Order: sequence, then structure tokens, then C-alpha cells
Amino acid sequence: MVASDRDEKQVRRALLSVTDKTGLVEFAGALAHLGVELVSTGGTARALRQAGLAVRDISELTGFPEMLDGRVKTLHPRVHGGLLYKRANAEHEAAIAGQGIEPIDMVVVNLYAFEKTAAQPQVGFGELIENIDIGGPSMVRSAAKNFEDVAVVTRVADYPALAEELERTHGKLSRATRWRLAKQAFATTAAYDAAIAGTLERIAEAPAAEAPAAPGTDDLPTTLRIHFPLAQTLRYGENPHQRAALYSDGSGLGVAGAVQLQGKELSYNNLVDLDACWELAQEFEDPAAIIIKHTNPCGAATGVTLAEAYQKALACDPVSAFGSVIGVNRALDGPAAEEIAKLFVEAIAAPAFMPEARERLSAKKNLRLVEVRPAPARPVVKHVSGGLLLQDADTGRVTESELKVVTWRPPSADELRSLLFAWRVVKHVKSNAIVYARDGQTLGVGAGQMSRVDAARFGAMKAVLPLAGCVAASDAFFPFSDGLEAVVQAGATAVIQPGGSVRDDEVITAADKLGVAMLFTGMRHFRH
Repeated sequence: MVASDRDEKQVRRALLSVTDKTGLVEFAGALAHLGVELVSTGGTARALRQAGLAVRDISELTGFPEMLDGRVKTLHPRVHGGLLYKRANAEHEAAIAGQGIEPIDMVVVNLYAFEKTAAQPQVGFGELIENIDIGGPSMVRSAAKNFEDVAVVTRVADYPALAEELERTHGKLSRATRWRLAKQAFATTAAYDAAIAGTLERIAEAPAAEAPAAPGTDDLPTTLRIHFPLAQTLRYGENPHQRAALYSDGSGLGVAGAVQLQGKELSYNNLVDLDACWELAQEFEDPAAIIIKHTNPCGAATGVTLAEAYQKALACDPVSAFGSVIGVNRALDGPAAEEIAKLFVEAIAAPAFMPEARERLSAKKNLRLVEVRPAPARPVVKHVSGGLLLQDADTGRVTESELKVVTWRPPSADELRSLLFAWRVVKHVKSNAIVYARDGQTLGVGAGQMSRVDAARFGAMKAVLPLAGCVAASDAFFPFSDGLEAVVQAGATAVIQPGGSVRDDEVITAADKLGVAMLFTGMRHFRH
């Protein structure tokens, strides 16, 4: 549908007031070239004048000086009247004419950098409060509400396209453009208010202005506010009949902020699996390789090199590894890439890719190489019908000193190292979960079973490497001794589990009779 002349609105006067001055001079220059009068405030006006542009101070428009350290400058009827009146409404026209209010056809505003200020360590409470923008959001909302007549620009990224449209139409903007800008504007103020509310909610009591504004409470939020802008639409979701998209916090961290270096477009399932293998790889200090299939590890290992770690991980379940996703915790080098290139895999996540690795894998045009920067742990959100569940991320770890030997036989030094490795892996396996391991290598993974005994048997059944002399990790306690007996029958000589069952004594007695060492962690790792 072609827009009519009635849909287009001439921009004759623009009010500019921005914190981020990126691209400001160029865009304002484009407006001035088209004969648009520029009205501005404070630092924005200075920047424009320094660039040689003619600027009218906001105080001249309002007839009222900026005051209260800049807290009051655009909060005035001559500003909001000029934005809100309906151009085709005779009563509105008469009202503003009677009050000497001049029309404002465009507002260019980005808000005080509250989130950036709040992220500063030891930021003063007074500084935090002063970075709550009042006039900016008010102008944005007034202009957006009256999008039929006024354009509101809140994103620097929109400047070039808007300048091009204005040049092409001799200073006019279409209704479609104004509507798009209005929707972005309301999203901007909503996100801004959510950031303020979320930050202040974590401060238990308002301190003195000069005191640090660090959060003083770890309480869960009374209102859950989520703001993640659309990063990209995906071909489909878990299945072709489901729509899907990726939303990002904009930090450039984690899988959502990863840089794809080559390969086909990432799918929904790719992203889920990449996150699973990346998170597990981050559990280890030594070079580690993780092979993921349907969010569960079908192989995980550490080694002296990434190539060795990958070879060990692949040996756990080479059949399931076909079409998998791989994650490593080091820059992927040439030798590791050479080994991975022998197998069909969907994607690889790494903190970096060495030039020789890029060159070796470049022949696999569809293979997705994803460069990921570590992201801080955040609360986990899941949807249930009618609501959301929120929980802390499972960042729990146990150290050797926190382990409790509950059997008469303690584990040997080799068994202890293997137990600690297995415990880090089982944390990332869907429950019920049993992991068999030895020498920094998974040997069998029993994942997602309804019975812990079945998980033990399934993990043993999947093993292609010998289990004799291995260790076993269980993500939750053994409710009966049968689960323990199953892992021992498979070949385990030492077991690590949380403990906490009412039948712990029965399980410990069984372990002593079987001659195996058993450790309690006191920490469960259910993963639903």
C-alpha cells in the first residue's frame, strides 16, 4: 500500500536532548539542511553549536530558564503542548495559538545512562538518583502518544535511515515510520522504568546521598521484570511447526551474545545445545571438551591438550556424537580442529578459534563456529502455564575439604580425582542422572530416567569403554541400596552422591559390604 500525502508529516521544528551524542551532529546537520529549526538543551546545544549549527535554547522556547541543576528544563506546557496537540483538531489549534505555544514536530531523545551508572562499583546513592531521567521519558511519551503528528527518535541506529527518508521526501516522514518510532519509544521508556525499579528494589534502605548505592538485599524481586530486545528470528523452534526467536540482554556475553564466524544459521536447538556444552565446559580449569546431544553430554573429558580432551570425550559414546554440538574451554587450536573435522558435528562453541583451526574447518561450510565470551550467572526463568518460575543459577560446587567420607574405606587419590570430575559432569545431566567416569573422562552417562536404578543401568549399558575400576556420581541421593548395588555391579569402586536419604545408613552399610568408597557432598544437583 502506497502512503498518501496525508500520511506524511512535515518536520519543521525538532527538539534534541541526548545523553549519547554518537551521530548527533550528522543527524542534526541533515535536519538543518532541510530547513528544520533546531531546539536543544544544555550539553546537546553546546555540542551542536561547536559543530557550527544554529540552535535555539529550550529556555527561549519556554520563556523559562533551566533550573534546579537541570532537573527542570523541558517539563513545561510550551514543550508538551507543542508535542501533544492534534494538528487537525480546531479546538487544539485555537488553544495553543491562544497560549503562544509553538509546534514541535520531532523529538530526538536518549535518556540518562541510569543502567551504566548503576553498574559502576561503589556508585554513590545520590549519583544514582540524579541519573533517573524525568524530562526525557516525559517528552518521549508525549511525542509517541501523538505519533499521528510527531516523530520521536530514541535510537542512534535510526539516524541514517531517517535522514535518508527526510532527504528523499523533502523533510517529511511517513505514518508507518512515525508508528514504528512510537512503538520503539514506548519500549524504551518501559525498559528504562524497569531498570530503575529493579535496581532500587534491591536497595533495602535509602542511604545518605554520598553513601554507596550497592544492593543491600538478596531477596527475590517482588515483581519480575524482563526486558530482552529481539536479537534475531529463528527458522523455527524445537520443531518446524513452532515459531521461535532469540532475545538478548545486549551485553555481547554468553551464547546469546556470541559471534558466529561461519556456518548455517543457528537454530533454536543449536542454541540450547551450545549453551549446555558451553556451561559444562566452564566447570573445568584444565583443557576440556564437551560433546552434547539433546542437551545431555554424551561425552566429556579433560586432557593435557584440547585434542586429547576431545579424543577422550568422543571415546565415551562415538555413535551418539554424530550430529552433536561441541564446547571447549580454550581457544580451539589446529590439532583439536583436525580431530573434530573427522566427525559430522552441528556447531562448536569456544572462547576463540586459532587461525589454523579456522582454516582447517573452513571446508565444512555448514559447520557453525561460535565464539563465546563468558557471562555472569543469572537467575533461571522457566515458564509454567499461567506464570513463571525463578530460581538462582546452580553455581554450587564442592571442594575436597567439604566432602564427607561415610564408608570405612576412603577413596584413593586417583578415585578422588575421578569422583570430583564426575560430580562436575553429573550436575549438567538431566535427572535422574548417573555418570561413570575415570581419569577425567566420562565412560557412561545415564540421563533423564524416572528411576535412579534405571539411570545406573542405562549409563552402564551405554558404555563402550571398560567400566571396571571406574567411579560413579549420582545427582541426588540413593533412596534405596539397589541403585548403589547397580553401579557397583557395573564396575564402580567409588561413589559420590549428596546423601540426605532417610535410608542413608542402609546405603552406607551396603557400600561397606561391597567394599566401595562413598562420599557425601551435602549438595544435590537435580536438573529438570
